[in-house]
Amino acid sequence: MLVGREPEQEQITGLLADARAGRSGALALYGEAGIGKSTLVEFAVSAARDMTVMRGIGIESEAEIPFGALFSLLHPYLEHIEALPGPQAAALRGAFGLAETGASDRFLIGAATLTLLAEIAGDRPVLCVVDDAQWLDQASSDALQFAARRLGADPVAMIFAVRDEGERSPIQGISGLRVTALSETDAGRLLNARSPGLAAPVATRVLAEAAGNPLAIIELGVDPAPVGPLPVAGRVQESFRARLAALPASTRAVLAVAAADETAGLGVILRAAARIGAGAADLDAAEQARLVTFAGDEVRFRHPLVRSVAYQSTPHHQRITVHAALAAELPGERHADRRAWHLAAATTGPDEEVAAELERVARRAEDRGGTMAVAAAYERAARLSTDAEGRARRIVNAARAAYDAGRPAWAARLAAEGAASTTEARLAAEATFIRAQVEYEATSPEADAVLALEAAELIVGEAPEAAVSMLTESIFAARDAGAHEPMTRAASHLEKLRLPAGSPSVFLVDGLIGWARLLDGEPESAVPPMRALVGAERDGAFDGYLERVCAGATGLLIGDDDTAMTIVDSVTADARAAGALTWLTYILELVAVGRTLRGDFRDAETAVAEGASLAADLGMETQKTIYDTMMVWLAGIFGDEERCTSVTLDHAAFHPPVTALARWGQGVLDLAAGRAEDALDRLGSVCGGPARYDVLIRAVPDHVEAAARAGRPELGREHLPAFDRWAEQTGQASVLTLSRRCHALLASGDEAEEHFTASLRLSGGFRPYDEARTRLVYGEWLRRQRRRTEAGAELTQARDVFEKLGAAPWAARARAELGVLGGPSASRGAELPSRLTPQELQVVRLAAAGYSNREIAAQLFLSPRTIGHHLYRAYPKLGVSKRIELTQLEL
Repeated sequence: MLVGREPEQEQITGLLADARAGRSGALALYGEAGIGKSTLVEFAVSAARDMTVMRGIGIESEAEIPFGALFSLLHPYLEHIEALPGPQAAALRGAFGLAETGASDRFLIGAATLTLLAEIAGDRPVLCVVDDAQWLDQASSDALQFAARRLGADPVAMIFAVRDEGERSPIQGISGLRVTALSETDAGRLLNARSPGLAAPVATRVLAEAAGNPLAIIELGVDPAPVGPLPVAGRVQESFRARLAALPASTRAVLAVAAADETAGLGVILRAAARIGAGAADLDAAEQARLVTFAGDEVRFRHPLVRSVAYQSTPHHQRITVHAALAAELPGERHADRRAWHLAAATTGPDEEVAAELERVARRAEDRGGTMAVAAAYERAARLSTDAEGRARRIVNAARAAYDAGRPAWAARLAAEGAASTTEARLAAEATFIRAQVEYEATSPEADAVLALEAAELIVGEAPEAAVSMLTESIFAARDAGAHEPMTRAASHLEKLRLPAGSPSVFLVDGLIGWARLLDGEPESAVPPMRALVGAERDGAFDGYLERVCAGATGLLIGDDDTAMTIVDSVTADARAAGALTWLTYILELVAVGRTLRGDFRDAETAVAEGASLAADLGMETQKTIYDTMMVWLAGIFGDEERCTSVTLDHAAFHPPVTALARWGQGVLDLAAGRAEDALDRLGSVCGGPARYDVLIRAVPDHVEAAARAGRPELGREHLPAFDRWAEQTGQASVLTLSRRCHALLASGDEAEEHFTASLRLSGGFRPYDEARTRLVYGEWLRRQRRRTEAGAELTQARDVFEKLGAAPWAARARAELGVLGGPSASRGAELPSRLTPQELQVVRLAAAGYSNREIAAQLFLSPRTIGHHLYRAYPKLGVSKRIELTQLEL
């Protein structure tokens, strides 16, 4: 019976109406135990009679069984699995134990869940409800939340009911609705309806004790004995406890068995109960007391609080007996995981046999991709271990799994314990390495670099290949921190390593040594080994994401943008095809940087938007911050003053290269807007900062231009020698042309013109944005030399390119210069790509390339209907009505 829940009902009704109209949505209902969340879920189910209703529930006793809740929810619909993209179908089969596929990216299961829900909704709208979501196993929770956040134009509604325990909610990034206490009037109405014969003084006391909690009103109305000043949930529990205490001991025993394993069928419960002296007849008293009901082979507690009280009220020694009895009645491989956990619960001291059983549970969970379950099983196995080194090994394995599951605090605690309890160098190194990786987000990249270096130093002599991974992490993190000291130390260790001849790791090691030298301002010794690393990847030397990503980043560091982007595009395609969402979220950062450096700004914007969306949906907060600051860089080029200045960079200060990218964008905006002094200050901080020899060395040409426009040429010469040295070592025409432009801006007369023409000759039309910037300043110089016709030609070309690329402030500057000449300066109008959102542009380009909606959805980890929705919105913006017409457009 729903009383006083009209606002909640209205919101749920609206959610269902949106789903029927093809607009998906998700809602999390929060509130204390008994507040009415489950009743609202039942309201939603009853209101969705015209929809396919999928019901799931979190079960506390199955919280360590990976994908258990997801399987229960989806198993009636598994015939649709054949319609999923190959990697998603394989991942879902592996997660459910339907095939041996090996572990997948844990978020690929979420993508598969998303696609499966969209497939199920192909017949009729879908309502998916999950009650007691606080007890979902983590793997199921992650998958369902990922799907909920990325559903778009699909007839799917999702509702999660979550008990609010005052801690961080297990449901993130989904619209929430807090279910609060009933008003005094509504509470009275409910009490009168459920307990109409109560005397007025008793009713007053019940309402006061219940404090608007519907379950408390109902239960205390049945049993209004005073229970003292407890929280509302505690009062209800005491009411249930009193009813349990009045039952025969044998009834309490069989209820304890049922409470200890909610998924056990009636047969298992009765056989286990028989082992402790109880039987089927003993359940009658519990049913008469309205504590349990029966449905087929299930024993159902009236409310989760009843189950909790039935279990917690059982003496500890009897609980041990209950778990042992259940373990004995769960034979065979099918029940191996549940049996192991019951054995662990029945064990009071170290027991290597049970520990080994739990380790096997961990390995099975690992094969299915359930990293939280892996961590829990390894930790419990460690606690039961009889051997000190075996215990340490299991603790460290638990720490690694906890880190992979996105639980850094737990991982750090376990890793510290593992490091302190082992004498084995490799184990201590792995534990320290885990702590390092946690520190990246918990403290700073520099803390990561220092600890990873410390880990490598423990094993650099005896296990060089393992040390390479740790030293690689140290150099990556030190680069992100702009911290030269740990990078130099890591490079020193790499120089001393003796790796097997012919090992691809040799190229990686030499390339990383090059990183350290380059970022220390020594391009002469750095570029050759870095170029060799890029060449090795171009020749197919590496298989792993790490090495390939490193090679792509190296290409950008040495100005070989075209090769770098060939590598990055290849690894991006492979990550999409394999469903490696975590890696893809990092790789898109390189895509965005490379595209921006090449002047492909719309593509860069698309990469930033996709990366930010994935980072938010995967809970990668630091990576989301990185994308937010990168958008500032692009906003400066696009002339989006509001976006460029509205983002605070304080929260990204721990990541100097990315923060500097944002300041570079702000400096470019100032420069284009004619605020030369402001641009000079911002760009000076970029070019003189800790990451000045990183990709940011390419900000020097902007700094030189700002100095020239501000009438401060001496400042323009401050960082130019370093840029010239770097450009010369790269040998890349795309950067040498910028060097000549810089010298042109600082020269005069014939020397200036010689540099301008040399710059344009080197550019060769391959970098339209950079070439247009050169034509703009050259055109301005020609105008000052009163060579109006030549100036007009250069400025017109610059304007047209800027408009095509969406570089609005530079286009405005070119138009202003043309206006001074008295020639035509009108805009050609917005180019087609600029009319679309980043995601629309991405979808349209893939559609124009011949991919179907289903294929595009698989690449972007969205549903096919969402892809169709983006195309529907894009067509009128592009002036087309058919898919085939997209191939005729310049996109």
